[in-house]
Amino acid sequence: MATQGAARIDVELALRQESDPVPTGRAEQIAAVLPKGVLFATPAPPPAGETRVPQAEWTLTSAWPYQGRTATGTAAVYYGAGHDRLVRPLILADGFNHGPSDMRGLWRHLNAPYPPHQHRLLDQLLAQGIDVVLLGFGARHIHIQANAGVAATCIRRAISERSGDAPLIVGGLSMGGLVTRYALAEMENRREDHQTMTYLSYDAPHNGAWIPLILQQLAYFSARLSPADPGQDDLIRSPAAQQLLWAWVESGRYSGPVATASPLRTEFLEDLRRVGWFPVRPRKLGVSNGAADGTGRNVPPDEPAFEWSALGGLVGATVRTQPDRGTNRHVGGMRAVPMWASKSYTSDVAPFDGAPGGTLPSYGMVADGLGAPIASRYRSACFVPSVSAVALQYDPVEWTVDLYTDITSLSPEHSQLDDFQCDSQNSEHGQVTGTLAEWILGQLGK
Repeated sequence: MATQGAARIDVELALRQESDPVPTGRAEQIAAVLPKGVLFATPAPPPAGETRVPQAEWTLTSAWPYQGRTATGTAAVYYGAGHDRLVRPLILADGFNHGPSDMRGLWRHLNAPYPPHQHRLLDQLLAQGIDVVLLGFGARHIHIQANAGVAATCIRRAISERSGDAPLIVGGLSMGGLVTRYALAEMENRREDHQTMTYLSYDAPHNGAWIPLILQQLAYFSARLSPADPGQDDLIRSPAAQQLLWAWVESGRYSGPVATASPLRTEFLEDLRRVGWFPVRPRKLGVSNGAADGTGRNVPPDEPAFEWSALGGLVGATVRTQPDRGTNRHVGGMRAVPMWASKSYTSDVAPFDGAPGGTLPSYGMVADGLGAPIASRYRSACFVPSVSAVALQYDPVEWTVDLYTDITSLSPEHSQLDDFQCDSQNSEHGQVTGTLAEWILGQLGK
């Protein structure tokens, strides 16, 4: 498996002399054909979906500042069947994206009907007498430690408003699972009673996530040639992305190591270790949108994903799926004549794209933004590998683990969770499926 020192990217630049003038209007032409908006930001669920009005809404301020910044958030509170106040609270935190949480969209996402009977997860939780508290953030893309302070405030508020002494259930979707994991562990580190018996993560990247390196570079390429606010690279450049992604690059020109390349990820892992890595007191549960038996998706390594060309070939990009390790393996390139021309090569990077795990339409989103055709098999790639979502015991820096591990063959102590469930097949990251929803309902109903 790739190691921190060996996994790298190298960019070969082929530019004209800096003194060569750019033809009048060329920069504007190029900007006009590049994608608009923040790349990799997933759209909210369609507004036509059913939404329940919460019985209460909380405005939250972080329990602690982080690097001089005090984060904010919002909670939407839904009382369980027969309740007119909090009795048995379940706090579920929002996940990784750009900007503020869309609370109505979060409800629609988590309560979307799933086959075969079109049941809805949140409706069933409420029917069981579980009070649902959806936790959102004023800025989802800032440091995880900052938003963890918002989660701590939400936990305190739930305790203060709860009738009786039923223990809390606390967790989150995607990055929200890491935010609440850190919040609970930090509260224990501060010897604060979080009164939480169960921690639940939903496809959380406990050991890291993956966005193809060539697509990260395309985001920087677009932002450099088509400046905007927010820029196309705002999400991939954000503190949260740097903390979540196992492999990250800082610019379209960057050559060097990619495994845990950002100091923000190193600092976050050190902070997790300082507070105990995981909270100790709660029963730790987790689900993965990835398959457990080592079966990946049909996304072969080192194949063309899409080709884009515009302005008569003056601007364009070649994008290939991540090769299977090797040395100086071509992953693509981009050009904007006469301002930019580059080719990128990776060494000792595993073939993450087809690995078992929760998927993200990474290639599809970028191809659509460029107006480039792309075959359906290449639209989605692994975002949170199954081995990460179920928190297998391995070094999150070196990743000395087989992405295609048959998790079903492992004994329970291989995971840092007390119990977990993988999906029956690789599904979209964060999607509520029958396999995962029914397992959660069974576990929380005990």
